[in-house]
Amino acid sequence: MWMLQTIYDCFWWHRLWLPVGLTWEDLQDKEGRTYAKASDLYITIPFAFIFLIVRYFFEIYVATPLAQILGVKDKVKLRPAHNPALEAFYASNSKHPKQGDLESLSKASKFTVRQVERWFRRRRNQDRPSLQKKFREASWRFTFYLIAFIAGMAVLIDKPWFYDLGEVYKGFPKQSMLPSQYWYYMIELGFYWSLLFRIAFDVKRKDFKEQVIHHVATILLISFSWCANYIRVGTLVLAIHDSSDFLLESAKMFNYAGWKQMCNNIFVVFAVVFIITRIIIFPFWILHCNWFYPRVHYPAFFGYYFFNVLLWILQCLHIFWAYLILGMAHKFLTGKLEQDERSDRDETDLTDEEEPIKNGTVSNGHSVQNNNHHKAD
Repeated sequence: MWMLQTIYDCFWWHRLWLPVGLTWEDLQDKEGRTYAKASDLYITIPFAFIFLIVRYFFEIYVATPLAQILGVKDKVKLRPAHNPALEAFYASNSKHPKQGDLESLSKASKFTVRQVERWFRRRRNQDRPSLQKKFREASWRFTFYLIAFIAGMAVLIDKPWFYDLGEVYKGFPKQSMLPSQYWYYMIELGFYWSLLFRIAFDVKRKDFKEQVIHHVATILLISFSWCANYIRVGTLVLAIHDSSDFLLESAKMFNYAGWKQMCNNIFVVFAVVFIITRIIIFPFWILHCNWFYPRVHYPAFFGYYFFNVLLWILQCLHIFWAYLILGMAHKFLTGKLEQDERSDRDETDLTDEEEPIKNGTVSNGHSVQNNNHHKAD
């Protein structure tokens, strides 16, 4: 026990997280002032599970009917022919067999190599998430981000540091925590915990690893900013992120519904807002404020550097996504867009070609009309 206590004491050593001359005792509630406490964060885990429950019912009773109203329809996916040898390889080895594997699988399955390739393509397509699943996920995130952005504006609109960044660190860290800030933080953190808990079950996208890093960095950033009382700058960071996220999710919703022009228009607006908020405002206002203003009041310390590192990790992700978004925006304007490169490409093949025709049927047994556009192997 003494070792755990020693680790605990070292981790919470005030010289790590607070400016010189201050201790955690200075941030105890007194004289009518209330301060953020690390123990407050425990409630975010129950909040996360509440979000998961609410999401479950939202997707059933709100998102699904909305998908039907907007005409979101799943593509018909033909099943591959039943073949134990190929299924065993698919389940235990790889979903993308190499050339050498294709030849051995051809012998084991008694299919041609071309048929084996198409069997794996069709099998992968079977595992691809449906459009309705994607729509439900996007509509849930859209709803939260929109409400969170409106709530964030309500929390910040009457605060002096929303207009004058010099007020962000005035009196830091002895800044009273407001009830509106408490709920804003707890709800946002609970939501990001719920995203992290669900990420393995949601649609797996091209930037899956970056999304995991983003969620972890965001949770660390929100938690640390709360514990060390960086609440003012923390609320600004949350509002900046929510300002563009709901636009992206709404663009996805219209894309899944087949409303291409509406999707394109919203995406262009999203790209503009994203660039302004995360490539201009975030680095040149927020990062600049967080790097220079604190040192006006006290010497730099470990917590100061730690907080800035977390913010820069987020900024690196912003740059990565901005690169993809600008590429997409160029394709929108030139009419060459084929797929959402920001976060909507599955890690599977994008095609669903027909199986080779044999005696008027495809290999899974479905009858087809003879068509000169198809060529038998």
